[in-house]
Amino acid sequence: MDKIEHWIDAFLVNSGVSDEFAMYIRLLILLVVLFLVSATAFLITKQIVIRLIYKFVRKSTVKWDDLLAEKRVFDHVAHVVPALFVRFLAPVIFSDFTYMLPVVEKLTDSYLVIVGTMIVIAFLKVIEYWLSSHPAFQDKPLVSYFQLIRIILYGVAFVLVLSILLDQSPVYFLSAFGAMTAILLLIFQNTILGLVASVQLSANDSIRVGDWVEMPKFNADGDVIEINLNNVKIQNWDKTITTIPTYHFNSDSFKNWRGMRQSGGRRIKRSIYIDVHTIKFVDRELRENLKKNHLISGFITARQKEIDEFNQKHEIDTSLLINGRRMTNIGVFRAYIEAYLRSHPRVKQDASIMVRQLAAESHGIPMEIYCFSDTIVWVEYESLQSDIFDHLYAAARFFELDIFQSPSGRDISNLMPSQESR
Repeated sequence: MDKIEHWIDAFLVNSGVSDEFAMYIRLLILLVVLFLVSATAFLITKQIVIRLIYKFVRKSTVKWDDLLAEKRVFDHVAHVVPALFVRFLAPVIFSDFTYMLPVVEKLTDSYLVIVGTMIVIAFLKVIEYWLSSHPAFQDKPLVSYFQLIRIILYGVAFVLVLSILLDQSPVYFLSAFGAMTAILLLIFQNTILGLVASVQLSANDSIRVGDWVEMPKFNADGDVIEINLNNVKIQNWDKTITTIPTYHFNSDSFKNWRGMRQSGGRRIKRSIYIDVHTIKFVDRELRENLKKNHLISGFITARQKEIDEFNQKHEIDTSLLINGRRMTNIGVFRAYIEAYLRSHPRVKQDASIMVRQLAAESHGIPMEIYCFSDTIVWVEYESLQSDIFDHLYAAARFFELDIFQSPSGRDISNLMPSQESR
């Protein structure tokens, strides 16, 4: 390198350039040469060497290293080569300008720190992608953890660059940052809260990617598609995306339907409102008619036998309907509904099945049906639920019961005298 400098100096002096300006022109020429050499080294590294590495990686029998090629990890390595050229040749090029050498070295070292950080972050992205595709980690908030690692790496790189540029120990800046803790906490408040929430959600297994979550406060009702450090993304059933800060899943209530999906069945809980004016005791004619139904014929026979034995034992005068024990049409209907559910092929028989009568309301007497379907698919569930209640609404009239319905305009007009009768 010294011979090249002497040759350039001799050439410039022989060309009539004074010694004072020859030094500056030589510096300019060497900088141009350094730029060309660095650019050439960058292109060769990126176009030839890195392509050969990617080609070798794709042909290897190992599968995980294919991610290195897909994510273009080694592209950042190409930026290291020209920086090393500058770092190595700078003392020679700036030998006559020693006051500029520290600035060039600091800038080069800072650039190497930044490139090194980008290489590490690129490798982390590959690890994150590989772990996310593994079945054991698919429902874990890995994005949050890797985001935290990247934030730490950015912070370390920032401190190192400052220490290089200002020629101070990194400990000096860490102590200075300690005094700025309150400001940092204010700036990164959501990030810190999100980090704590992510750790708690993961430790408690409160929410996973793929869970069906319902959070009325944010009008969110759908599947969790992403959990990261700052927010949780939920795809609603209308395909809209709701973004909720992660820490709200610790401070606010939400419903997770994971248990329903794991059970393989979904709860049916709905009431039929019976008109109270149609409730009555079952007489002989109605009883004989209801015994024709195969689902409750055995129940009616056994129950009537039990009632007759009780009334005879206590010598009760049954000529008056209110005396003694008797079946009611609403009670028989309740037994029919339970028998119908227990015979239905799409109702889970290993789960709770219950038909209960609730307190009377202004809309009648609620007859609540409580059972579980054998499917969690929304469309199939709604179809099954509709089929069950279609049948029960139609069956109520065979028990001489009416389903309550608020009077409509037609009902009122039917009560009014017609024009002909006036």
